[in-house]
Amino acid sequence: MRQSNLYIVLYAAGLTIVCGAALAFASISLKDKQDANVALEEKTNILSTVMTLEEGANIEAIYAKRVRAFVIDYNGTMKEGMTPKNVSVASEYKKKPQERLLPVYEIVSEADGNQVEAVVLPVYGYGLWNNIFGFVALASDFNTILGVSFGHIGETPGLGARISSTEIQERYKNKSIFDNGQLVSVMMQKGEGMDYSSDTHKVDGMSGATLTAKGVNNMLQEYFGCYNKYLQKQPIALK
Repeated sequence: MRQSNLYIVLYAAGLTIVCGAALAFASISLKDKQDANVALEEKTNILSTVMTLEEGANIEAIYAKRVRAFVIDYNGTMKEGMTPKNVSVASEYKKKPQERLLPVYEIVSEADGNQVEAVVLPVYGYGLWNNIFGFVALASDFNTILGVSFGHIGETPGLGARISSTEIQERYKNKSIFDNGQLVSVMMQKGEGMDYSSDTHKVDGMSGATLTAKGVNNMLQEYFGCYNKYLQKQPIALK
């Protein structure tokens, strides 16, 4: 017997409600775990810019012992009572640079918690198709890059997406962001296959990904500018 149109509509509506409720319940139930995984991934990315993490390493324990996290404003002033957990870098990116809240992650010595060995700064920008982001670690001179960790939302596979590869990120190591006390950043060059080992402010480019490279350059220059006053305030900065 053929079912009436009303029966079909009611059946479909009921099925939609049941499935929707199940999905909502699953989402709510898993939210804490998902948030914990996101936080763990971020901590891993922060630490990996300054150290090699062995497989199975206790990321939470290392982070708790080695990282001192806080928030500053454009003038390099610490915001009392705020932690990076209170700040969405993606949301702050939509503001004018002078109005942004800026997370800072200082990496302290394992033996002496008062000795800063490095500082990790979040960066955010726009590539060819969508947002790009990451972390840059500076040595205790607050000038030399120890490592970077870049990610992207929608850059082209095999081209701009290479910014998240070890091959590209290694090129930034030991480069400098200041020149005689002036912020100049580090610029990825157009084309690929050149040797920039003697130039501390340039890295080799990515073939076929000029616009993504330009996005990375803009991202670094803008965010180093945001952190400039904080970096300049450090006792041994640029010495």
